[in-house]
Amino acid sequence: MIPQSKGKIYLAEERGLNETDWFRSYNTFNFGKYQHEHKKPFSSLYVLNEDTLGGGQALNWLIEEDTDIILIPVVGAVVFRDSVGNEDFVEAGAVQILHLKAESTYVLKNPYPNDLVKYLQLWIKASDYQTLPHKSAFDLANYQLSTIFSHAASGSGAAGYAGSIGKLKGRQEAVYHKEWIDNGIFVFVIQGELEVQYRLMHEGDGLALWDIDDVEFEALTNDAILLILEAPLLAVGNREEQNKSFDALPRS
Repeated sequence: MIPQSKGKIYLAEERGLNETDWFRSYNTFNFGKYQHEHKKPFSSLYVLNEDTLGGGQALNWLIEEDTDIILIPVVGAVVFRDSVGNEDFVEAGAVQILHLKAESTYVLKNPYPNDLVKYLQLWIKASDYQTLPHKSAFDLANYQLSTIFSHAASGSGAAGYAGSIGKLKGRQEAVYHKEWIDNGIFVFVIQGELEVQYRLMHEGDGLALWDIDDVEFEALTNDAILLILEAPLLAVGNREEQNKSFDALPRS
């Protein structure tokens, strides 16, 4: 019998939708007007949105608590500007991390007047923060999982968070090894179909995993792309209480 790890699937077709004439946002967790009993944040990861922004349009965001913002353009590029004056151009193949204090604001703009852009936006509750943003590039052409960011919290032995991305060939297998023992893992499928820890996942699906050290993957389609985030389970509340809340979630 295959051992089943503790986990919960967030299906793409069950995501929330916030939409205007020039903006569309699919929300893996509760966000804005989308609120659902079983779509609460996965511990310190409390926003995972897949956004499409119209040509020349801009969005203003208010951050209500200390948060690290992770921006990953999928199609095109975005320009960001935060309330302390940091600004940069971030295109597909790069990841941008912003460290923002509570009550900070930032703006995201589509720099192309006539083309849509698509990007992922992740928010992590931060136990600490830095004053400067950080940007790094990655290459999907090597067909392997690659770490695209790793941020250790301050303090001796404190956990941090990390992210990896990878493009896999059909039937290619890979394993992700967790960096911090107390972290949970969240997997998001950007493109294609994969089997993740013995679960079938399609484009736009997410999978939360806890009490696990290694995660196994197998691509079921060519050029399947996945994002892996590990984040502290201890960042919000007591570990025992968190485990109770996770155990109460519908299993997959």
